[in-house]
Amino acid sequence: MKEVKKEAKERMNRTVEAFKHELARVRTGRASPGLLEGIKVEAYGAKMPINHVATITAPQPDLLVVQPFDKNLLKNIEKAILQSELGLNPNNDGNVLRIAIPKLTEETRRELVRHVKKIAEEYKQSIRNIRIDAKETLQEKQKGGEISEDDMHRGLKEIQQLTDEYLGKLEELLEEKEREIMEV
Repeated sequence: MKEVKKEAKERMNRTVEAFKHELARVRTGRASPGLLEGIKVEAYGAKMPINHVATITAPQPDLLVVQPFDKNLLKNIEKAILQSELGLNPNNDGNVLRIAIPKLTEETRRELVRHVKKIAEEYKQSIRNIRIDAKETLQEKQKGGEISEDDMHRGLKEIQQLTDEYLGKLEELLEEKEREIMEV
């Protein structure tokens, strides 16, 4: 029973971490190096994550600076940013890329909040699926005589508490991101 709960907790933890990672990529009108995380750059004959070929910093709330490790990759990095769905226009000075993060309109902010809520719902469903898997495992163990019916019910209750805890964590992250998006 403990191993079922432990596995469910680990999977739920990974889900929350993946959600945090996903939220970092959502544009909020504030410069964040995580904004460029999903971008892949053509480098040395392969597609590489942008943070493997450059340092990304946010020296100001509305500016990102991308400094390539190899100056020869500057054009490729610029091209990858332009081709991304972020709608950002890098300014290439020959050494670094400066990316001004435009202010978001009210309509864009509301659209981003809807998008983030949709993402959150997908992750909440993942948490619920983990709960279902754990429940099925406990029921199989009970049917197989590995655990008693009382242990199964206790395990189900613990799994439900775990599920509620992790759904709460997702909700907190969602609310925090909504505030960040709506902040002018």
